[in-house]
Amino acid sequence: MNETANLSGVPETMLQTVYARAKETRTRGAIHDDKAVELVEKLHYDFSLADKDAAMSSGVIARTIVLDHLVQDYLAAHSGAVVVNIACGLDTRCYRMQGYTHWYNLDLPETINVRARLLPESGAISQIAQSAMEDWRGEIAEKNAPALVIMEGLTMYLTQTDVQQIFAVIAKCFGKATVFVEIMNPSVVKHMKEKSIEGSHAKFTWGVRGGAELQALLPGFTCTGEHCLTGAGRGIVHRCRPGAGIFDRHPPAGRTCVF
Repeated sequence: MNETANLSGVPETMLQTVYARAKETRTRGAIHDDKAVELVEKLHYDFSLADKDAAMSSGVIARTIVLDHLVQDYLAAHSGAVVVNIACGLDTRCYRMQGYTHWYNLDLPETINVRARLLPESGAISQIAQSAMEDWRGEIAEKNAPALVIMEGLTMYLTQTDVQQIFAVIAKCFGKATVFVEIMNPSVVKHMKEKSIEGSHAKFTWGVRGGAELQALLPGFTCTGEHCLTGAGRGIVHRCRPGAGIFDRHPPAGRTCVF
């Protein structure tokens, strides 16, 4: 299969990130994402910018390591949970995790159109073709199960109003939910350049300094923890796998907050 992906802007960034995970799997091995390797082999796309973009790659690998551990820990403590993966792109975490009742991958229709061709999903894994800012409550069958919402690599492309709207939908959908959300410092948003991301014409647009600042914008949500991608990623890699030096040479710019 040789699938052509015609995307631009923020949706195109999913191609850069899946390539970063595939390349890491095939080289240093700080993560193991065989599904990403399969996807890259299926795609007809020029990955040359992504291949050279060490800053983008280190950020993707760091947040993959951190979020994989956070999600694993959550699912171990909340058997039968429902997971909503917002702005899923070609994320493959649902294939690496166990312990959930239903995993929903949500993204824009043009993105889900590509995902559905490459990753036809059914049963315990479903796809939702909607903006995260729309009311997607009707797509979730399990309203009373423990709920985990993941927002990886998204908020830095949005506005404050957009982020508030997404959290408002989450609050309406679930009586109580845990949210893992990646954020970026405003100074990094302003000054950081990732060549492959710029090549797709996507731009960083918004950031907050930390969980407390984000909490102040989100009535009803409380930040219970923060995980710096640089420190947490380096520590996990040192304990588990080779390749920690990637975080020293190209420190990831974001952090993951828990609400």
